[in-house]
Amino acid sequence: MTLEMTIGLIGGLGLFIYGMNLMSDGLKSVAGDRMKRLLEILTNNRIMAIFVGTVVTMIVQSSSTTTVMIVGFVNAGLMNLMQAAGVILGANIGTTITAQLIAFDIAGIAPLFIGIGVLVSLFAKKKKSRQIGGIILGFGILFVGINTMSDVMRPLRDNQGFIDILISFGQNPLLGLLAGAGITAIIQSSSATVGLLQAVAISGAFDGIAGTSPLAIIIPIILGMNIGTCATALLSCIGTNVTAKKAAIIHLFVNIMGSIWVMILLGVINSVTNGNNPFFEFLATISGNRIIDGQSIPDINRQIANFHTIFNTTNMLILLPFMTPIVRFIDRLLPDQINPEELRVQFDGRIMENPSIAIGQLVKEVVRMGSLANKNLTQSVEALLNKDEVLCEKVRNREKLVNEFEKDITEYLVLLSNKSLSEKEHNRVLNLYNCIHNIERISDHADNLAELAQYRIDNKVSFSHTAVDELKIMMSTVIETSQNAIKAIETYDRSMAVKVLKKEEEINTMEEQLRTGHIDRLNKQICKPATGVIFLDIIGNLERVGDHATNIAELILD
Repeated sequence: MTLEMTIGLIGGLGLFIYGMNLMSDGLKSVAGDRMKRLLEILTNNRIMAIFVGTVVTMIVQSSSTTTVMIVGFVNAGLMNLMQAAGVILGANIGTTITAQLIAFDIAGIAPLFIGIGVLVSLFAKKKKSRQIGGIILGFGILFVGINTMSDVMRPLRDNQGFIDILISFGQNPLLGLLAGAGITAIIQSSSATVGLLQAVAISGAFDGIAGTSPLAIIIPIILGMNIGTCATALLSCIGTNVTAKKAAIIHLFVNIMGSIWVMILLGVINSVTNGNNPFFEFLATISGNRIIDGQSIPDINRQIANFHTIFNTTNMLILLPFMTPIVRFIDRLLPDQINPEELRVQFDGRIMENPSIAIGQLVKEVVRMGSLANKNLTQSVEALLNKDEVLCEKVRNREKLVNEFEKDITEYLVLLSNKSLSEKEHNRVLNLYNCIHNIERISDHADNLAELAQYRIDNKVSFSHTAVDELKIMMSTVIETSQNAIKAIETYDRSMAVKVLKKEEEINTMEEQLRTGHIDRLNKQICKPATGVIFLDIIGNLERVGDHATNIAELILD
């Protein structure tokens, strides 16, 4: 291969990958909310999971990208391992769409797509229209890349050394498998590797091979590609929890098992038929011919695409009934380990590439932070009423975790705000930032109440029965209000937010009444001044919790 060919090949591959990324980014932007809804409807129903995996991969144009997303979702707790397994099977089918698109002979009109895409991207007024323009532009650039690669590789069809290498792949399928796996692991995209293989087919390099079916060469390479594409997911699971690692291993396991049964089956068929494999004839028949220089020859390009689709679909159908034992096997292979760090925010940065999904996951983490703050509030109240020193310690420890939650979520929100967000998404991010500030303040006041509980224990402070009864009513109302505020965040329920605002009025009234009643008891010398100070501090902290719950509710109503 000459320097000129190498440069042309690198340039063509670069154009192909860039075009594919443009298409992917545009499709993800246009379909962001739909992708979120697809994931929300995902259940343990394996058929639904496969459907979601297929559709999402068609959108992102890469099974590697989908699997990396899945690793992130599993790591973040968005889906379980069984759901992930179904999505992975679907992702392998979805990635074949790129090859099917390439198989259409539209390289001649690719510049037209580029021209239309540029015009729409530059001059369209609506953001969604510009995103569609990016999709069209990426589509055109993709085909220009394919055409560039096929043109620079055309001399290879007469290069005996290159032909000998292809023949060796046919004679020793393991070499083809390793070559496909290695190239894909380096490029980090099976679609790009299939595109490269199709470019070789378009160049005519397979047409002059005698004595060996091109499919005998092509199939092991494609099988290797399916294994090589797992490298991206395996790398992405570094630093994730055990369950996320299992998801990446399932992807590898599924693709290796698929390669094994196909290699064995084709080997048996070739042995029985003396090399006249009827499957090769079937693929050639359904793929048709193409006209080159006035001659009708088998369309190897389409055969590549069709085998890619047939293999991944068949592999899904064969492995689907065995996914439960496969998942159990992986569970035994990598047993769960209790990791204290997993108590921290369960969010994977890879989800950032899909802002609508990322926001949904951050909402879950904000709600989890709110639940921790509410637990602190409940236990600090119990500690006050029951003089429980153990609960005081638990509140103090959990307060540190809440502070870590605020820090981690804030970092993710800052990163997310730098992404391309719609106005609605931008407002949601801003509201979440304000929500976590108010949640952290609720936890702070709970910590204050725990300190007051500890003070009450250390100094043997006692309250009158009247004071205790009054506190119980206010405490119960404040806890309910704070819990409803967190529910409003989780469900984005405006009626729940309105309920919080109404309760806040009750809390303010209670605080005034309790303050007045307590001052009256002090004047009548029913209670001691030292007791009065701690009592007023308690109702003051409770009232402030109500204020922060109200702030959260107002954000939901904003």
